[in-house]
Amino acid sequence: METAWAALTATELGERAAAGAVVLLPVASTEQHGPHMATGVDCLLVDEVCRRAAALVVEAGRPVVVAPVVWAGLAQHHMAFGGSFTLSLATYQALLLDLGRSIERAGFKRLVIVNGHGGNMTALNALSAELGAALAMPVAITTYFQLAEAAMAPVLEDQPGVLHACEAETSMMLAIRPALVRQERLAEAHGPTAPRAGAALGAAFHEWRSFKAITSTGVLGDARRASAEKGERLLAAAATALAERLLAPRDGP
Repeated sequence: METAWAALTATELGERAAAGAVVLLPVASTEQHGPHMATGVDCLLVDEVCRRAAALVVEAGRPVVVAPVVWAGLAQHHMAFGGSFTLSLATYQALLLDLGRSIERAGFKRLVIVNGHGGNMTALNALSAELGAALAMPVAITTYFQLAEAAMAPVLEDQPGVLHACEAETSMMLAIRPALVRQERLAEAHGPTAPRAGAALGAAFHEWRSFKAITSTGVLGDARRASAEKGERLLAAAATALAERLLAPRDGP
């Protein structure tokens, strides 16, 4: 069964809505990913995870639709490297609200925003209250690499989870779009590490810093151990974690 919103007709989408389909709205960012990867990494990976998860949900007999990826997000911290787009917080809030209203007007009754960019995490959690109050349907938010962190960790050698342009992201790109990984630049693709993606966002004392002040290469982590085999396992783990959450019993409507 087709799950991509953009591949379905309006009539077919209405039928999916009437059948109680949940809508997955992938949100990401278009931004620098070190010297070795294209700027569309976050968009490509979150879309892949959503599509794979949707296939598992359909196999379990439940309807689901995957909306087009929101390709711009909050990436001010990457702008010093060039090649990146960023939105203001007010624009991002308005964009998500309008997209949510469009999904609602198409007849759908449940929305899950699936995030694939660390810089969106804090804002999405805060905006969930605004979206929930403004829309007449439940709105849930998840970041796929947080949801699947425990399952992804054993696959990785040099880091506990997804960082940036790192072993994890590079491996997943090698699995789905190897032509967008500049193999000749992999030797340069390393930088400082962190306990996990977004760790600094929850710090008791937070001060905004440009990514360029943290890593001269634009990489957080080390891509030199990346492989397509790891990438396939990471994507499978992420898709399974998301599908299991979508299929789990829910509290409330």
